[in-house]
Amino acid sequence: MRKIPEGKVATYGQISGLIGKAKASRAVGQALKKNPRPVSIPCHRVISSNGSLGGYIFGLKEKRRLLESEGVKIKNGKIDLEKFGWKRF
Repeated sequence: MRKIPEGKVATYGQISGLIGKAKASRAVGQALKKNPRPVSIPCHRVISSNGSLGGYIFGLKEKRRLLESEGVKIKNGKIDLEKFGWKRF
């Protein structure tokens, strides 16, 4: 997650693919739920594959606030992955 730049997001599926477990997106979500350092490990930048916010340990209102403070636009509860998606691949 530290490699996801400010103002960009990645999906749980992208992260699971990076660790070689393409079908483990739910496990990634569970691991992020237990993130001991959510400020230094920016798990708020990881969202669902349909562009919705997913979850966040401090609530979706805070996740939205953090993403918007980084310049990510959220419209109707979703993020445009074409515009704000991390193009790691």
